[in-house]
This record gives sequence, structure tokens and C-alpha cells, in this order.
Amino acid sequence: MNFTGKDFLRILDFSEEELRYMLDVAKKFKEMKHAGQNHKYFLNKNIAIIFEKTSTRTRCAFEVAGYDLGMGVTYLDPTGSQMGHKESIADTARVLARFYDGIEFRGFKQETVNDLAKYADVPVWNGLTDSCHPTQALADFMTMEERLGSLPGKTLAFVGDTHNNVSNSLMAMSAKMGVNYIACGPSALRPSDEIIAECQPIAEKNGCTITVTEDIKVLSGVADAIYTDVWLSLGEDKEKWGERIQQLQAYRVTMEMMQMARPGAIFLHCLPSFHDLNTSIARDVNEKFGLTEMEVTNEVFESEQSAVFDEAENRLHTIKAVEYLTLVDNK
Repeated sequence: MNFTGKDFLRILDFSEEELRYMLDVAKKFKEMKHAGQNHKYFLNKNIAIIFEKTSTRTRCAFEVAGYDLGMGVTYLDPTGSQMGHKESIADTARVLARFYDGIEFRGFKQETVNDLAKYADVPVWNGLTDSCHPTQALADFMTMEERLGSLPGKTLAFVGDTHNNVSNSLMAMSAKMGVNYIACGPSALRPSDEIIAECQPIAEKNGCTITVTEDIKVLSGVADAIYTDVWLSLGEDKEKWGERIQQLQAYRVTMEMMQMARPGAIFLHCLPSFHDLNTSIARDVNEKFGLTEMEVTNEVFESEQSAVFDEAENRLHTIKAVEYLTLVDNK
């Protein structure tokens, strides 16, 4: 398959076969990394990674993937670029494309990464926007396959704020890969009608289902993986903590919920997680609202069912596959 020069903006932009191939390439890169095998294929290339929103896993994964492939990497935070301030997104894209072979963007609006892709004549990769998180979904499905085996027919349940960017990309990936998807959360935070309408016919074609529900009991005996995310995303108003806690406390992932799932079910989380009081935000929430755990209990997070650190590592291997496939010269 030829991905050369393609942008990686949304899961829905790729076919089932292309996504399957990305996962297979990521597996090969993981084997090479663990074996200590040199794969510096791009010694003459450089990439820029632009971060409106800070990150640990996304930044480190893009940087280490670039270094492992032999590339130079330039990190630009909001203070390191004039994009959108003194210089338009279009002009920034055209300038960076003269210097770099690929551009990553992590930030707020999907329109920003779309515009970068429109005006840059090099591959542009979406490291996260408010509407989707495609590199995360790739890593999640790589992890599910490692832990659960063949994916078609499995069931992934996202519990909590099912309106968020991770849930959107997981729904799309599930539909593409033949995995049943359950979005389980309060109606006020349900997935948009638009994303459901995009994914539903794909799921039907691939023999899987999409279920949107408020009822946790739907998970009983069917979920092979239970996924959750923080209750308030980066960039959202901190004043919403009280409202979100009230909406989502009933959807905290507990050991009782995991026991409802199928035998051998795994727990997934894109991280960071508020499963204890070892962060300043968790301590602030504890002081104001009395919670010692939020979206997942520490018991589940630290259990053998938890695959969160495999998942975090797989960000590196899947992002490396995206970088490699879109930059390699297949002519």
C-alpha cells in the first residue's frame, strides 16, 4: 500500500485495509525496537511537532519515533510559533513545508489541522483535536489485539464522557475493524449525531454494531474491553468539575463493573488518569468535592486487567508506523 505524502487527520479517512496495514507495520516496529534493531531510515529528513495543548505521551511518542527513524525533530509550543497570531495558519504551513518533511499538530480545532494539511505540501499528522484523536485509537486497537487476539466480533465499551475526541475516534476505529462499540454515559454527554451517522453504515458493512446508552447493565457479559477517560479534558473550564462529577460519578470504572464484563476483559485509558491523589488536580478536586478517585478506581487501574501502560507504549509504535508510511518514498 502506498501512503506516501498522505495526511493522517481522521480514522474515517482510511479504509479498513489501510488501518489493518498500519497496525501490522506498528507491530513490526515494536519487534525491531525491542530487539534493538536499527531502523534509522530517514537520516536526511526533519519533522516539526506543533503543540497548542501540552502532552506527555503524544509529544514523547512523536519525538522518539522521529529519532528512532533517524530524523531531526523540532518541538513548537504556543510560545515557540506565531501561528494564528502574527502569521496565518496557511502561511505557517507553507513556510514549515519548506523546512520540514512532515508536520504534527496537537491542539483545539480540527479546522486548524485541516488547514495545515490543505496548505502544506508535506504530510500532516493529527496528534489530537477537540473532535478526534486518531493516533490514540491506533494504539488502543494494537493493545486490544495483543491482549484479546483477533478483533472482529469483540466488543469495546467506552464509559463516561462519550462525546469526547477519544470516543469519536474509537467509534470510527471500531466500525472499520468489525468491533462492536458501546458508548455508555449520560445523555448530556452522548456522541454527536454526526459521528454516529458517519460510523453506522461502516459498522453495518463490517458486521458490527454501535450502541449508545445510559445503562451500564448493557456491558454485562458482552464487553471485552472497558475504556474510560478523564471527566474534564484539557482546555475545558475548571468550573465544570462540579457538574461533570455529578454527571459521571455513576460511570466510574470499578472492579464490580469489570466483573460485569466478559471473562478476560481488559481495562483501557488514554492517560493521564485520576485514580489516586498523587496529582495536584486530584488533590484540588478532593479538597473541593471529597473524591479520592475519579473516572477509575485505583484497584482497577493497578489490576492485572489494566493494559494502560501497554497502551501508552504502543503510542510510540503506531505513531512511528504513521510517520514511516507517509514519508517513505514508494516511487
